[in-house]
Amino acid sequence: MRILVIDDDAGQRNTISLILGEAGYATNAAGAADEGLRKAMAEEPDIILCDVRMPGMNGLEFLDRYRAEGGEALVIMMTAYGSSDLAIQAMKRGAYDYLPKPFGADEVLLTVRKAVERESLRREVGRLRREVSAGRRYGEIIARSPAMVNALETASKVARHPSSVLITGESGTGKELVARLIHAESQRAERSFIPINCSAIPETLLESELFGYVKGAFTGATRDKEGLFEAADAGTLLLDEIGELSPPLQVKLLRVLQEGEVRRVGGTREKTVDVRIIACTNRELRKAVTSGAFRQDLYYRIAVVHIHLPPLRQRAEEIPPLTRHFIEQYNRKLSLAIGGIEPDAMRVLLSYPWPGNVRELENVIERAMVLTERPRIEIQDLPSYVQTPDLATPALVLSDDELSVKKHTAELEKRLIQRALERTRGNKTRAAELLELSSRALLYKIRNYGLE
Repeated sequence: MRILVIDDDAGQRNTISLILGEAGYATNAAGAADEGLRKAMAEEPDIILCDVRMPGMNGLEFLDRYRAEGGEALVIMMTAYGSSDLAIQAMKRGAYDYLPKPFGADEVLLTVRKAVERESLRREVGRLRREVSAGRRYGEIIARSPAMVNALETASKVARHPSSVLITGESGTGKELVARLIHAESQRAERSFIPINCSAIPETLLESELFGYVKGAFTGATRDKEGLFEAADAGTLLLDEIGELSPPLQVKLLRVLQEGEVRRVGGTREKTVDVRIIACTNRELRKAVTSGAFRQDLYYRIAVVHIHLPPLRQRAEEIPPLTRHFIEQYNRKLSLAIGGIEPDAMRVLLSYPWPGNVRELENVIERAMVLTERPRIEIQDLPSYVQTPDLATPALVLSDDELSVKKHTAELEKRLIQRALERTRGNKTRAAELLELSSRALLYKIRNYGLE
């Protein structure tokens, strides 16, 4: 605990500092209230001992100024004998306690220790309140690990400002949920939140989706159509998988961000838009910038604030509360009454690496709840690849006369795609996310390997 002593009496000031220093407290001192105010605001002590009667600014005036400037330390006023009325005034104006003069070392230490206990308790209560409020504030996002809590705190801070945000992380870590959190806590919360997956729409259509088009711009354009930038005006536009944008679209997006104007495909007029951009990707955009695949100037436009979401395997402490959350969610959604998960089954979940992150965990819990005939989820209700993580990646059998890297790479890729499609029950969008491929790339590979 850091303690600031403010007293114009040098002897008294030094004596109190000595008593507190010998008791193990870090002390600093000031000989006048104005000097004490400067030190209090600069050094942020935990406790302040301040004399009431001082030339110039007195102790009560110091207290008023200190609180007005946002000071939060506990203030103990030192009053001369017979000045109880000043002590009462000080308490009414926000002082924690008072110390009547003359006093001995024991009285000083006893008063300070009471204040230290009060401050320690206040900090603990504040910490617990932050944890509880974090659980409420983040809604469906469970945050227990320091890295995830820090990411969500950053999201809450940036939400108040219109700056562009880049959210990175592996597929399934909750990037869109964080984007929705930013929108919900922003001044744009009452306006549109529009997500678009840049990898799920063919490149030939993506430009008209983003910017709109005018009648006659191309075959089939039988009427004017506004783009997503116009639809998101005064709101938020989420550009998911922004790393998949082609170079020409990167140029057009950069122009919109710089000028705040869009032009529909085939149009001649610009329209001003006020759109907050949040971008997501599971790619390392810095590497893409270095390789020339992603424009550096666009990167700095979208990554004013960068939030990285850690993979689930690095925040295993969140698996139990996430599991409880999904059980409650699917009990309501599917009209079930699963009472929880057995400890040995939870140990299996904790030991699995979760390559698909939170989305994969949700899939596993939903599957177990649908298939189990027991009141609680048990080990046998979990998929075999979760029970035995080594089965998560299919092995290849190599013969001595067939060592073609190209051939075996293709075979491994085919098996991984098969496994992802099985795990997602044929949902190609979710399979692409597990495989960390764009939807277009996955569809091409499915056709190439004859997996349709």
